[in-house]
Amino acid sequence: MNTAETPGPAVRLAEYTTLRLGGPVRRLVTAATSADLVAAVRSADDTGEPVLLLGGGSNLVVGDDGFAGTLVQIANTGWTRDGDIVDVAAGQEWDTFVAELVDHGLGGLECLSGIPGSVGATPIQNVGAYGCEVAESIVSVELYDRSAREVRTVKADELGFAYRTSVLKGTDRGVVLSVRFRIDPSGASAPIRYAELARTLGVETDAKVPAAQGREAVLGLRRGKGMVLDPADHDTWSAGSFFTNPIVREDTLTNIAESTGGKVPQYPADGGVKLSAAWLIERAGFGKGYPGPGGRVSLSTKHTLALTNRGAASTADLLALAREVRDGVEARFGVRLHPEPLLVNCSL
Repeated sequence: MNTAETPGPAVRLAEYTTLRLGGPVRRLVTAATSADLVAAVRSADDTGEPVLLLGGGSNLVVGDDGFAGTLVQIANTGWTRDGDIVDVAAGQEWDTFVAELVDHGLGGLECLSGIPGSVGATPIQNVGAYGCEVAESIVSVELYDRSAREVRTVKADELGFAYRTSVLKGTDRGVVLSVRFRIDPSGASAPIRYAELARTLGVETDAKVPAAQGREAVLGLRRGKGMVLDPADHDTWSAGSFFTNPIVREDTLTNIAESTGGKVPQYPADGGVKLSAAWLIERAGFGKGYPGPGGRVSLSTKHTLALTNRGAASTADLLALAREVRDGVEARFGVRLHPEPLLVNCSL
């Protein structure tokens, strides 16, 4: 066993989340291998202890009262390659893995550079950015099924991938142990579909570029929006994009266009049209840097889709700002925004 256990009173989730928010946990168990991860979860289940799985902490909003159970830190790391398939441990830091792929002359995931968090979290919410989603590259996921009490492999077509979701989201029945991705051994990037990224690279949409070039361009764009972690920059004390881009019907889009008198950014989507949550937020009166309670939280000064901790905030402060933005957008446009992070012991 390579698990390490820490008693709870000294452990606060604020120490483990990118928002730097969250109250105490009863105890912390760090699992350094997949076997240890299975054993830790199984042991907690045997005693009826609530479990919260922790990867990079970049997609968690935890209440100020914390979590009355065991926090299991997923700390298995490393990856192996077999031809065009790579098998990556769930606890591996995502961006370190992407950087290593690029350094090895391997392409396909560079458009997802700079995203904080761990590899194991990526299939759960079908992580995506700049025109790419992990669903396009995932081959399978190895997970521990808590109901069946067994480790099994789930193929990509069984995961129910959709925009920022999968069958794994909203349930803790499956504990991701590792993820297999298909990559491009030639070193070419995924097709550049996102217009802003294509302009930055000086290429047409759907073109490919060397993976290293694509990664550098994506990192530059993300830094400009405060979306690359930097302890000195409070704009990065966030959970990334707080709201998902809403998918609406054509008549809703028409109403928004008429009410704003301008062109509405839109993207094709199953079941309707996807709109930019950031665009809606700005036009509902919430600009960059818009403050929440006491100025302890605010929208990022670089990107309106990120809610940030300015250094002395509480989770209650953050949620108050999130509700104000959500309700303001709904009042202005009739569109209800939904949070992207996982909310633990708190709600909007």
